[in-house]
Amino acid sequence: MLRYSLNRLLSALPTLLAISFIIFAILTLAPGDPLGEFATNPAITPEVRANIRRALGLDQPWPIRYIKWLGSFLHGDLGYSFTSRAPVFDLIRQRLPTTLWVVGSAYVMSVLIGIPVALISAFKPNGWLDRGLTTLALLGFSLPTFFTGLLLIVIFSVELDWLPFIYDSTIKITNWSSFVAQIRQATLPVMALVLYQTAILVRFLRNSLLSEMSQSYVLTAQAKGLGELQTLLIHSFRNALIPVATLIALDIPAIFTGALVTEQVFRVPGIGALLIDSIQRSDTPVVMAITFIYAILIVIFNLVADLTYGWLDPRVKF
Repeated sequence: MLRYSLNRLLSALPTLLAISFIIFAILTLAPGDPLGEFATNPAITPEVRANIRRALGLDQPWPIRYIKWLGSFLHGDLGYSFTSRAPVFDLIRQRLPTTLWVVGSAYVMSVLIGIPVALISAFKPNGWLDRGLTTLALLGFSLPTFFTGLLLIVIFSVELDWLPFIYDSTIKITNWSSFVAQIRQATLPVMALVLYQTAILVRFLRNSLLSEMSQSYVLTAQAKGLGELQTLLIHSFRNALIPVATLIALDIPAIFTGALVTEQVFRVPGIGALLIDSIQRSDTPVVMAITFIYAILIVIFNLVADLTYGWLDPRVKF
């Protein structure tokens, strides 16, 4: 397994290198001026604009800029934002706690809710409880998060006036009242994310469980007198987690990079909102750093999923 992990890591390096090159090329060749307001401000002379471009390295060919960016990234330097003039690392570090709090809480809750619901649904397939749960899962899976978010705002903020719909990043947890305020303002975005992520997890795990329950080893266990619930939990559940492990592993990077749509709807100042704002301003260093970090996390958790396969199914080791 160690040799397998090392081989996967070595094969991931050229993949990440190719991804970084493609992303940098697309961002560089995309329309829009990285200087933003400086490029269109008539009060700034052409000489000053040229000096700014030279200071930012924009006067060099983009392949050379890519090589310099890659070298700096490998040394932990993510560059400087073109618009805020602040280090990209500091911008990400400022937004990361909010993203971890909102998206991370939603992800943990969706796993804690989705797995038991899928087990209950698969225990008595095609029953009234299974039909109700699958209908709710289909509804949550079909509705986009921006629609769910707006619906929650209308119900709980506008009509009932129970919860705020604008996230206030200035709230600091210093006492019980500020902690409650933090919980209240995170409730709606977390609910929107939990509904969607739980629905996906329930659909995947339920279908996987039903597929495993029809296998010969399950029928053999039942023929030997093992109950349906024991067969489901002892035999089917572990094997059914194999495809779900990929789903969970690929969703984990979103905890660190944010929920793009949900953060925009609720004005959550997370990394997803930073990415959208940077794209609109053609702030290449910020977009490049966040996108490439997301690619790195995808590769890492793909490896984690592969290692998890070896634990769930010993045949994978061979």
